[in-house]
Amino acid sequence: MALTLSILDQSPIQEGETAAEAFQHTVQLAQKAEDWGYHRFWVAEHHDLDHVVGSSPEVLIAHLLAKTERIRIGSGGVMLQHYSPYKVAENFHVLAALAPGRVDLGIGRAPGGLPLSTKALQQHGGTPNASLEEKLAELELFLHDELAPPHPLYGLTAVPLPNEPVPIYLLGTSAASAQLAAERGVPYVFALFISQDEAVCREAFDVYRQRFQPGKSAQPLPILAVSVIVAQTEEEAARLAADTKVAKIHLQSGKTVTVTSLKKAEEYGQQANEPFRIEVKEANVLSGTKESVREKLLQLARTYQVDELVIHTPIQHFPKRLLSYELLHDAFSELSVT
Repeated sequence: MALTLSILDQSPIQEGETAAEAFQHTVQLAQKAEDWGYHRFWVAEHHDLDHVVGSSPEVLIAHLLAKTERIRIGSGGVMLQHYSPYKVAENFHVLAALAPGRVDLGIGRAPGGLPLSTKALQQHGGTPNASLEEKLAELELFLHDELAPPHPLYGLTAVPLPNEPVPIYLLGTSAASAQLAAERGVPYVFALFISQDEAVCREAFDVYRQRFQPGKSAQPLPILAVSVIVAQTEEEAARLAADTKVAKIHLQSGKTVTVTSLKKAEEYGQQANEPFRIEVKEANVLSGTKESVREKLLQLARTYQVDELVIHTPIQHFPKRLLSYELLHDAFSELSVT
């Protein structure tokens, strides 16, 4: 089967490395991804974390667009609940005008950080009075310049107006996010590398397909985001995968949050001001040689009936992260030739 491969990079920072070096690695990876033929290159939004530095995807996207020529560059994703839809539309209109046809706007519903960073992001008028559903609807109106009476902001335009508005992709880890994507008629990306629950993933895609209402997209476009590590040997890949942990913070109120650092999990629980417990486990990472990973990814695509995978490779050491993506490219290049 034909399978489109894309990349999500979180700009990880190793011990002893500077933020400038971490960002330069993201630039180098984007340039290599373009050379190798990956379809998209997305960057994430995280706040107050000690192992990733990508806190402002809009700024990083602008730099990556200037450093590449063809590959689509986007957010994976912008945490809309923190921001004004009007300002998000302005940011991405500027990007779309600078690089027509190359910009994706991925929208996430997670906070992207700890309680204190969420409080800081929302302390000056960014309070989440409006639901994500309402903000997403308003964002679409601004992106397509379709505000009409009786909207209270009727007459306002998010300038500049690009010739081609950026497409929205809704990111999520639940049936609720899948339903919202279906109702809005936009592509849906399930982050299996965060949820790690295959039953929830199947349910989310079922909901998305069954309840899809044509909007800006005429047909449902389900995309799966997964963690993948490829190495020269099965043993090396397994060792790298074993180094990847996730920590789940279970709050007494019933909320569960997943992070990739025990230190940040403890900080999250302390900042939440309610009883909590932490569960640490190995991350759900698909690993192996290029041949075995290729077969696993093809099977995964068949299982979830998707034509595109967004690959997240959780290796902080940049040469090994770069090699993993190169080997993955080689695996599917060989498949297309044979």
